[in-house]
Amino acid sequence: MTSTGFATIPEAGRYALCNATVPAVLAEGAPGEPGFDGLVTADIVVADGRIERLSPSGTETDLPGFDLAHGMVWPTFVDMHTHIDKGHIWPRMPNPDGTFISALEAVRFDRETRWSAEDVARRMDFSLRCAFAYGTSLLRTHIDSPPPQHRISWPVFADMRERWKGRIELQGVSLFGIDVILDDSFAGELAEILRRHGGILGAATFMMPELDAALDRMFGIAVDNGLDLDFHVDESEDPAARSLRHIADAALRHRFAGRINVGHCCSLARQPAAEAEATMVRVREAGITVVSLPMCNMYLQDRHSGRTPRWRGVTLLHELKERGIPIAVASDNTRDPFYAYGDLDMVEVFREAVRVLHLDHPIGAWPMVAARGPARIMDRPDHGSIAKGGTADLVLFRARSWTELCARPQADRTVLRAGRPIDRTLPDYRELDDIMRVT
Repeated sequence: MTSTGFATIPEAGRYALCNATVPAVLAEGAPGEPGFDGLVTADIVVADGRIERLSPSGTETDLPGFDLAHGMVWPTFVDMHTHIDKGHIWPRMPNPDGTFISALEAVRFDRETRWSAEDVARRMDFSLRCAFAYGTSLLRTHIDSPPPQHRISWPVFADMRERWKGRIELQGVSLFGIDVILDDSFAGELAEILRRHGGILGAATFMMPELDAALDRMFGIAVDNGLDLDFHVDESEDPAARSLRHIADAALRHRFAGRINVGHCCSLARQPAAEAEATMVRVREAGITVVSLPMCNMYLQDRHSGRTPRWRGVTLLHELKERGIPIAVASDNTRDPFYAYGDLDMVEVFREAVRVLHLDHPIGAWPMVAARGPARIMDRPDHGSIAKGGTADLVLFRARSWTELCARPQADRTVLRAGRPIDRTLPDYRELDDIMRVT
């Protein structure tokens, strides 16, 4: 059964989406001034798969059209921190107690015993079909790369990127414990793999005596090979986890000119205000961008058996934004030991970010973090905004306001790619049953 959502899009090559409500921060050249809630109304003219213009609401009456009756229109989403190589292994490898340490061990065991090229490819493709159906057009995935997995997963990723080109644009980032980079043979081989497959150099940092030496090696490899950097950072409730400051210092020490992104940074919210402030100053000076993963962080952080969690697990997103540091939110893990839930739906991510991080009253410019903001961080400004001349990659909602958008999952949304509705039928979990058998 094909599902294209609630909207009936005219067959004509040129048509209007009338009486749309648009987040002003995601629409270039929208008519009128946004209200307190950051929303504007407009008619959106689509011609030959591109956005011809944005006009005052109710003016495009001479064209075939669909009246949204003030329903929202967003650009397609940008999900800049995911793990589609480990997604959907929960049925065969659940986390026994929901803790971070158990997640690490469960994934390690599953990877070492089950991650063939076929297994990784099937789960990657399943994940991408979910993301596509929900309306994502640009996605970055971290790829578990400790040896020998880097030789298996990177060719799979490269093939997947080619297969999905034109539907979801993919970026890949290596992931391993940062101590592994001190192994000369691994470092050289990994650099060659990343060059060959157009990857980004990344690792999970943690406090260790050799942290600065390992970071110097990471920055050196990045400089020598023209690679950007993307780190998992301080995914911990321990205030003593301060590798974010070490990364910023290393970036300045190396005068690094490439892009540096960091994810998680949970412990920043647990540190004394003066210490957190000093770190954020260095982060801004180093040109580092930050992505928060609200669902996974809330799931893992401050989890202790028999005790109610005392904090939300997320980083200082408001404070980072206030200091001019580019920020985003993203899905992170889906149905694996690091997060038992999720489905790569950026509407869910944004809705939960609003609730967990208090991105409301007003929501205002916060929609940036799910679309235009991460697109800029990923150096893909052609994604994440509604602009004259841009491709008509849009997500249409019945919801007319923030309270309506965030109150329900928006399961009946319509996703347009190049102005045409896509089939939004989600893949059935049963498709993976044969690779989920516990051995």
